[in-house]
Amino acid sequence: MPRTTPRRTAAQLALGVRRAGGDVFTTRRLLLALKTAVAAGIAWFFAPLVPFADAEYSYYAPLGVLVSMYPTVADSARAGIQSLIGLAGGIALGFGGLAIVAAGAPGVVAVGAVVLVGVAVGGIRALGAGRDWVALAGLFVLLLSKNDADGFSTSYLATMAFGVLVGVVANYVLVPPLYLQSARDRLSELRAALTTAMDRAADSVEKGEPDATSLRTDGDALAETSIAVAADVDEASRSERANLRARGVGGVHDENAQRWWGLERMTYLTRDLLDVLSQHERLDSRHGDVSLLAQAMRRVAELIATPPGDDAVQDRIDAAWKAIDAYAASLPSTDDVDDTHDQPGVWLAATLGRVTDISRRVYDALE
Repeated sequence: MPRTTPRRTAAQLALGVRRAGGDVFTTRRLLLALKTAVAAGIAWFFAPLVPFADAEYSYYAPLGVLVSMYPTVADSARAGIQSLIGLAGGIALGFGGLAIVAAGAPGVVAVGAVVLVGVAVGGIRALGAGRDWVALAGLFVLLLSKNDADGFSTSYLATMAFGVLVGVVANYVLVPPLYLQSARDRLSELRAALTTAMDRAADSVEKGEPDATSLRTDGDALAETSIAVAADVDEASRSERANLRARGVGGVHDENAQRWWGLERMTYLTRDLLDVLSQHERLDSRHGDVSLLAQAMRRVAELIATPPGDDAVQDRIDAAWKAIDAYAASLPSTDDVDDTHDQPGVWLAATLGRVTDISRRVYDALE
């Protein structure tokens, strides 16, 4: 049966490039870098005017921007607050270290105690981004206060808080990030990866000798892509919070949510299908007609590859069901097998049917 889905689509190529280069040159990353640079400059310029803070410690203001500048406004606010809580706890810990020194203990003992307690307290998950700041702030107070622990600590906390405030405000005002379109693109990349994996598996099946290595590699790649896409979809949802640009985008949000619901389940089923095929060096009578199995897999791959709203959706759903039914008819009956629990062909047909039904439900919901 000739192939009707392209081996490498534009979305699949984009997926490969993304894996190789990460987010370094993406618009979202460059915009975040630019906003962070602007906010850091503003924080540095105005830091000497911060009340209760010594201008000598103005360099902590850009640091406050860095700890608070996250891809979404909600994440920025949360990380900033958590960092300040961690800093406050670390400052208190630093005073404890100074008390140890004042009591006559060697400095090395105080340093060890601050690090010990700071790292242990950093294990509190509720501190989030502030976990690593407990030990660090404690050491700063202990080692850098220069006999003015009160002045240093006040300046440290006030200047960092000012930097955090500048970072959050900058993220809110300067083109607040909204990643719904990015999430939509990532979902399309996952769809392309599923199409490729199913298509390649069909090639392997048609030969009657599944390539276990290739099947497992594709399954692992799907798992990796699915995890990354899940994170991007979640980030896109968070980017809507406290975001002026999020008004009127509910349709995109709902579309992404529905597509992710379907693609997540299809990824699981496809990985399971690849795993079952990889367990057999050769396909035998239990698998039915391998050419019909390959055809059914290609029709399902075509359905997966069909974007929402495409006029060919219903025709491809019908074609997938027809091919699956033809393959199921080629399977041996339960009366003709030695072990009724060992019928991989039945499972393969059911899995392809499940993927097709999930696709149908997603398309119907998006209508």
